[in-house]
Amino acid sequence: MFRTLDALVLREVRFRESDRILTVLTADSGKLTLSAHGALSKKSRIVAATQQLTFSELTLFEKNGRYSVREGSVKESFQGLRQDLERFALASYFAECLERFAGEDQPEPELMQLGLNCIFALSEGLGSCGKIKTAFETRLAGIEGYAPLTEGCAVCGRPDLREPRFLPEEGRLVCRACRQSGRALPLTEDGVSVLRYLLEAPAKRILAFRLPEDELRLLEKVSEEWLLRCADRRLPTLEYYKSIRGFTEGSGPV
Repeated sequence: MFRTLDALVLREVRFRESDRILTVLTADSGKLTLSAHGALSKKSRIVAATQQLTFSELTLFEKNGRYSVREGSVKESFQGLRQDLERFALASYFAECLERFAGEDQPEPELMQLGLNCIFALSEGLGSCGKIKTAFETRLAGIEGYAPLTEGCAVCGRPDLREPRFLPEEGRLVCRACRQSGRALPLTEDGVSVLRYLLEAPAKRILAFRLPEDELRLLEKVSEEWLLRCADRRLPTLEYYKSIRGFTEGSGPV
């Protein structure tokens, strides 16, 4: 049976001499594993459409629950990523996150939209890497049902958090008066407001926020640590991105 769908290529693995095994994300069918026979040969007509971090229209042949790519055309190549190693590394981290959380053979329209929007923003330079990363991580946690508790202090219930702290082991906020022993990440009141915004804003508006760089760094730390706890595993692409980021900032690996 043949079917045609739009897919974001999250990962590609070379198989044999000229084949690729792909992991892709689709809106209607979630995460799929595909065989792309001959995709690496010089005469292949699907080589461009089956590259990692490419959004393509793919025609698949299904047999016994397995899919193979028969035709493909590129809808968006995100060319800007190929010219900036830091942004390519961050997009690869996004792809690994999407692969980790997406379900197989089930609709994932929100994940698809989030991935495309944030990777496009990276490619087009529509915000700093830190800003786009924070938005992606926070929104992904929310989509997957792991939204941190942000309505007020989790201990006393005060809505006006002063000198707020985020508890990464619990996913909640506490105020200055209710700090407890254990690890807590500092935030600002504006940072808390942005955190709430990222969880609730329309999908196309998640990057429409402003925050001073020093406050953004604090919020980025919160979003990263919380998502890693939700993922419950190491994400090698994040470590690679951070090493590239540290190099480009001239401070060595971070």
